[in-house]
Amino acid sequence: MPELPDVENYCSALNRIVRGQTLERVTLKSPFLLRTVEPALSSFEGHVLKAVHREAKQIVLTFEDGRRLLIHLMIAGRLRWRDKGKKVPASNLMALFEFSAGTLIFTEAGKKKRARLYALDSGEDALEPFRKGGLEVLQASFSEFEERLRLRNHTLRRALTDQRLFSGIGNAYSDEICFKAGISPLKQTQKLSDQECKTLYEASRSVLKSWCRLLADEVGEGFPEKVTAFHPKMYVHGRYGEPCLVCGQTVQRIRYASNETNYCPQCQNEGRLLADRSLSRLLKSDWPKTADELEYHMEARRS
Repeated sequence: MPELPDVENYCSALNRIVRGQTLERVTLKSPFLLRTVEPALSSFEGHVLKAVHREAKQIVLTFEDGRRLLIHLMIAGRLRWRDKGKKVPASNLMALFEFSAGTLIFTEAGKKKRARLYALDSGEDALEPFRKGGLEVLQASFSEFEERLRLRNHTLRRALTDQRLFSGIGNAYSDEICFKAGISPLKQTQKLSDQECKTLYEASRSVLKSWCRLLADEVGEGFPEKVTAFHPKMYVHGRYGEPCLVCGQTVQRIRYASNETNYCPQCQNEGRLLADRSLSRLLKSDWPKTADELEYHMEARRS
């Protein structure tokens, strides 16, 4: 799922390329996408796009009359841009927004069709149902961050990805934040020391700022076409089984449902493995305590 840096990158590109253009035509390609009845999508045609901004992980397009289109990409939704006259890709289409200088293309891979589009009336109250109350870390003071972090006794990973607590952070950047801070993603938030809270605050801001800059530099004056949760410059996310870029120890994972958390045992947990809910219950006393023990068992199985 696109997270804060990815969504900011989309918004910057849309403000740079599309803002000020007239929306000439909207074509809905999937009956699953639009989640509102009024106002009608066709009523946005003929109006100028005035601004684009981020609400948590959502993209808000505001038109000259104050009405908005809100886009939630969910896991597999993506946006693309084609200048006028260029060929529009035919696969995975959800909607087309034809502007005076080109087409904004809304796609979603896979069969689950979770991506969403909302047509909203003018007025700030129209956005309220989509605001979950999460703190914007890049705008928050340390005291505000610490208060949110300790509000509930969750694991650190769960707290960082809870949109009611922190806005725009998901699986990818929570992994990177925990690694940057050198703290286990499973540590309980109400057991964090004052120094650990301070370290997490600084790590969160550092990771989000640096990735916003990095993604913007990669796109330049173009449009973000390859938005993915896995990036070769990430330290741990998506790098399970690979050596840690800092200490060389193998990056590990904790699997749950369809998600996983990646971490470095040495950098984040004094070399100890974190219990994988399914495997540790299965193996019980045979569950290895350290990464070295795990490597030993893996080598024994290969031989």
